[in-house]
Amino acid sequence: MKTMIDRLQEALFGSGSDVEADGALITSAPNCRYLSGFPATSRMVFVTRDAAYFLTDFRYGEAARKKVQGCTVVEYQDSRQTLRELVRRHDCKRILFEYDNLRYSEAERYRKFCDHLSVTPVFDKTLDSVLQSLRAIKQPQEIASLKAAQAITDASFQHILPYLKPGVTERELALEIEFFMKKQGAEDIAFDLIVVSGENGSQCHGVPGDKPVHPGDFITMDIGAVIDGYHSDMTRTVALGYVTEAQKQVYDTVLQAQQAAVEAVRPDVPCRQIDWVARSIINEHYSGAFGHATGHSVGIEIHEWPTFSPSCETLTQPGMVITVEPGIYLEGQFGVRIEDMVLVMENGHENLTGSPKELIIL
Repeated sequence: MKTMIDRLQEALFGSGSDVEADGALITSAPNCRYLSGFPATSRMVFVTRDAAYFLTDFRYGEAARKKVQGCTVVEYQDSRQTLRELVRRHDCKRILFEYDNLRYSEAERYRKFCDHLSVTPVFDKTLDSVLQSLRAIKQPQEIASLKAAQAITDASFQHILPYLKPGVTERELALEIEFFMKKQGAEDIAFDLIVVSGENGSQCHGVPGDKPVHPGDFITMDIGAVIDGYHSDMTRTVALGYVTEAQKQVYDTVLQAQQAAVEAVRPDVPCRQIDWVARSIINEHYSGAFGHATGHSVGIEIHEWPTFSPSCETLTQPGMVITVEPGIYLEGQFGVRIEDMVLVMENGHENLTGSPKELIIL
């Protein structure tokens, strides 16, 4: 099985590539972890046509030698000196750098570094684009990690339902979910968990606070876990005690839009079309109440490319894992969002989310 490094080398330096470079330096935490499988606060990945190196310091050296995949681990005392030696060893003349993840000050230091070695630095989106395309198509081991993270998320949803009683606060619910996830083996939570209730539910990215839940509240829980660096993402909205007819109509509309969009997921569909499937259903009755994208890819980061959004022309491809999460938000009243993670398959899709979506009234 090809490693992530193999795939990057093939994309950059393979026979079908038109990239003009003989080396690439990756420094951002997400891309370094994606390529090596190992997280470290001090790290670089240096890739040439015939070699790849994971550079780190003494703090991570032993662990890196045990866990890094596809790279020779080099433990440095002076990172620039070690990199200088590797550039000379492989006679690199033109080196690609990340663009979006590189601070201006860092770019200036690398420019001077390259000038000293008579090497041409390439500060454009070439490397970013290649990595983005590779990361968009999940490999079997990545999908396995995503499924494991989602299994913990599904279990967390079932775990929290008995805690949803009058008087418990949003913050207490979020903390209980986080504790349960980590107790079940999650490396971390995938993001700052969202638990909002009642009128707070109209804030699609609301922060859990000290508001207690009350009978008649919708409670929206946007939750996710991390396994082996890979993130899950799921949202469910439940009701406490009872719902009004207006609440039920909103919930049913979101559910209809979400299910229709999930069913529309298959290969070779423009991402904006999936967004339109959900958005058109909601806009028919609640125009202006759905202001965010229908979904985003997930992986080594919680928000990746491509997205189910009105402007995304990218065609879906097998291996993409993208959320489907339409919502309706009525300011000062309540909100509803339902979200699944969906894997694009050769002949359609697989929904990676197992939690029920029908309205639950506790």
